[in-house]
Formats: sequence, C-alpha cells, structure tokens
Amino acid sequence: MALNITQSFNTLLNNFLQKNKEVEALIVSDKEGLVVAGETSKDVDLEVISVLTAVVTPILERIRNEFAFKRFGTASFDTDEHRLVFISVDENITLSVVLNTLASIDKISPYAYFLAEKTAQIIHAEEGENIQLDIPNFEYEGATTERLKNQIYQMRLDTGGVYRFKFIIIGDHDVGKTSIVRRYVDNKFSKDYRATIGLNILSHFFKFLGNDITLSLWDIGAQQYFKRFRKTYYMGSQAAFIVFDVTDRKTYENVEIWFNEIVEFIEIKDLPVVIVGNKIDLEVQRAVNYQEGVQLAIKLAEKGISKISYIETSALTGENVSDAFSLISMKYIQKSIEYEEKIIKSNIYEKIKNILSKKKKLSITLITYTEFWSPALQILLEITDLGNNEKITDSKSEKVIKYENGLLIRNYSYENAKGKDCDGIICIFDGRDKKAIDNSWRDLIIKIIGDTKKNTIFLIGIRVSEESEYSLLIEQFNINEYIEKRPVSVLFFKMGDQYRLEISDQLIIMLSSIENM
Repeated sequence: MALNITQSFNTLLNNFLQKNKEVEALIVSDKEGLVVAGETSKDVDLEVISVLTAVVTPILERIRNEFAFKRFGTASFDTDEHRLVFISVDENITLSVVLNTLASIDKISPYAYFLAEKTAQIIHAEEGENIQLDIPNFEYEGATTERLKNQIYQMRLDTGGVYRFKFIIIGDHDVGKTSIVRRYVDNKFSKDYRATIGLNILSHFFKFLGNDITLSLWDIGAQQYFKRFRKTYYMGSQAAFIVFDVTDRKTYENVEIWFNEIVEFIEIKDLPVVIVGNKIDLEVQRAVNYQEGVQLAIKLAEKGISKISYIETSALTGENVSDAFSLISMKYIQKSIEYEEKIIKSNIYEKIKNILSKKKKLSITLITYTEFWSPALQILLEITDLGNNEKITDSKSEKVIKYENGLLIRNYSYENAKGKDCDGIICIFDGRDKKAIDNSWRDLIIKIIGDTKKNTIFLIGIRVSEESEYSLLIEQFNINEYIEKRPVSVLFFKMGDQYRLEISDQLIIMLSSIENM
C-alpha cells in the first residue's frame, strides 16, 4: 500500500504543533515556493508564509552549496510579527517553522531538525513503508534515569506494564546507522543513501517477563553542524551504539572521537557502549578486521568510564543486528533489577535489625517443594550484614541456620515441614501449568496453621505460568474455617518469572507485620 502523503503530513504537523505551543505555523514547500503541506495553530496566513519561503530559497541555496552533502542548509530571521526558521530538507523541499516573537530559536531547533528528518522520510518513502510520526519531548527524555529506576521497581510488582528505554546510535555519516535501525525495527533495507537531518527516532516493541518494552532508538546525524544539538539528543540515554564501516578505516579511527563526545555530553558513569562494525557483507572490501574492533573496545574500556563491547553487523543481510540491540536491552534491564535487589536486601536487613533490637530473637520458617530450590533462603543468606551464622542442621529435608544476632532460619521440604515456635512462615507451591491444586497442599497448610503460635505471619506463594489460573487455585485451598480458629495471619501471593524480587517483597511484608506486632 502506498503511503498517503497528505494524511502523513497532517498527522506529523499536528503532532508537532501540539507539543510545541510557541510554533504558530509549519510549511513544507518546493523550490518554486508552492506549498506541499501546511498547518497552523493560530490565524496565520499560509500564503504570506509561502511567499517568504520563496524569497528565502536563494539564500538557502547558497548555504546549501557550502555543505559537503550539497543538500542541507538553514537560515532564520525575524519580522515584526514572527520569528522564522527555514530548513532545506533536500534539493527541492524546504521546511518553514513560524514562531511567535518571544520564542527561543535555540530551544525549538532540535525539534525543527527532527521534523525536517520526518519530512524527508515522507517525501522519499518507499512502497509499503511505515513512518513513525510521534514527536519526542526532549526535556522528558532527559529525565529518564530516575524515571527508569521507578519503572524497573514497578516491573517486579506487576506484570503487563509498559516501559520505555532510550538508546542513541552515533558515528560518521554513511556507516549505516539508519540502515541498522531500520533493519531492526522494520526488517527492511534501503540501498538509497540519505544523510539523517539532525535526528531520527524509531520505536521498537518487544516482550520481556510479561511486560511491554519500548526501545526508543535515536539515530543522530553526524554532520558537524548538529554537534551543538547533540547534547540535547544524548540526554537520558541508557546505552550508546557507536557505528563504523568495516570497509572504511577512517570511520573506525573516528570511533574514539565519538566516544569522547559521549563522555563530554553524558554525565552517567558505567553507561553501556556498544561499538558496531557494520557492512560485514562487504568482506572483500574489509579494511578493519574483527580483532581490531575488539582491541578498540578494550582500549576505550580501560578509561574506566563505560562498559564497552564490540559486535559486527550487516544491515543488508540483518546478521547480528537484532542481537546488538536485544542483548544490551536484556543486560540493562537485568542490571537495573539487580540494583533494586540490593536496595531490597538492605531494607530486609533493616527490618530484621529493628525486630531484634526489640525482641532479641526472630524465627523464620521457609517451606519449599524441593530441597534444591529455596529463593527466600538464598536471599537471606546473601545478606552479609546479618553477620556470622552456623548450620545446626543441614539435610535434604531440613536446614536450620542460627545467627549470632538472634535470627533463626528453618528451611523445610513438604514432608518434614513444621510451623511451631516461629514468627513468620513462607510456604511456596508450584502451580505452573496446573488447573487444580494437589490435595497434599491443602493438608500441609492446615497442618501448619494448627502448629502456629499466636500472631504468626503466614505467607503462601503460588508459582504460576501464563497458563495457570491463579484465582481458581487459591479458591481450591478453602481454608477459611481453619484460619478463624487460630490467631494467625494468612496471605496468598502470586509468583511469576521474577520470583526473586517477588519473594524479596514478601519478606519485607512479613517482617513489617512482625515489627508492628
């Protein structure tokens, strides 16, 4: 299906006007000054603006001829009523941005060049091409770091969330940055080279642990002219890809210049950086071998600023393109989850310390369906701040660990499980792919409830898969009559793929309840 140019421009220009209130009109015109597309936010005469566009075209032509690409040029000037910015999209098309008299050209310019790039994509669209027409908010994107941490924290609490990550793609012109991004997002390749005008942003969606993840891929123009805007474009990045052409040694040598620019513009330590050697399909023309790419990554990593890796790709064939983005996405998300685990473990330690300062003793019982898998026990043993401990009992069916500070942990398999003399219990059942609970589960819960002392906190975790019917499984326990007879608090919780984080949360809930008794 051919792209509807009129509809695409209407959507793009209206999206832009909604995000940028200081813009009064947008005009796309040809070299004769005829309007191809236009939208206004106020009562602005498009005919007047198109006349101004025709007048400025000779000026843009002279500026354009001074650039290496012979295509790009820009100009701006003020009238009594407006501030005007003109950008030549290509040899034939000009974008005119009409601002109010108080607007800042410096503030609007990063958006204007992004709009020019999208304009070029619409004008030069190939058959069946889908162009993303959303307009970014650079200030919002720049505040990503704290927002991302909150998103990751929420990710462990509920599934089905929507999360967004920003990656920048930089490097010399004509190394294949846009082709790599397009291959990843649309699985397409275009042999027609066109330099990116400032910035292009494409989004890619994929599933991770039951959540919808959006990668916002910022393909940034290499022209020196745009360097003054690149700091704005870099803000809030979670990872950077520096692309070079394996058939062009100069682009390889310039990788370090791009790396230094990242260091200068992004004040984030340990930013993951991937050096990408592209065009490996042109093996006969190769000027940089694989080992040289690896050595460059090692050299830059020795600066101790970023974690750097190297990968080779072909945008033409698609080789390794998906891996370049997907692997770092998973690593970054996992790194963030691990960071949150550290915070949670610190919180668990503080809860235990507070309880022991009041009660002197704390007994926790853990019950699992296999002696080889006890995530709550593993998490507690990883908290080194709890101090020294000794194993009183260590068998397949029972483990008893005593700490010098008064903490006692018992870990049982089902057949030997006990609930006596403990402050808190966590019992886990494996409900993955099950339509009904085992009768032994209900019997075990009833037995444990009968053993418990006054005010025991009893948490029951059901490990589920996408096929599991969690609500139905809980109903089948039918233990209300037994709970009413005992002074025990019982709470069910669901465990998915992120069981370590979910168990950590439940430990905090249990300890908080004990602390407040």
